[in-house]
Amino acid sequence: MQFGHAAVGIARGAKLLFSAFEDGGEMWTGQGARAVRSPITFDEPFFTPPLVHVALGMWDIEGGSNQRVDIGAERITPKGFDIVFRTWGDTRVARVRAEWIAFGPVRHSDDFDL
Repeated sequence: MQFGHAAVGIARGAKLLFSAFEDGGEMWTGQGARAVRSPITFDEPFFTPPLVHVALGMWDIEGGSNQRVDIGAERITPKGFDIVFRTWGDTRVARVRAEWIAFGPVRHSDDFDL
């Protein structure tokens, strides 16, 4: 990915996506395909959709079953994106925290409008 002549901005954050074991949520009690989508809004927008990396910062998962998880970024725009966490089968997930970082072109103080 190339950003051209624009300044490069970096945004980062963390978000607790769910805590399902406390209230009997579907990620803890369910079976089969399950997903949680959580929107993230950048403090300042990028010029174009940035490159976004999402990772697990914390996971609390039941050890007596298969441990299947998928996490990623979807619907990336200059203003934000969605973190999507998925599991399936008999996996029981109590809680998950996602960490994310975005890199992309931003307005520079030397930029001017024509």
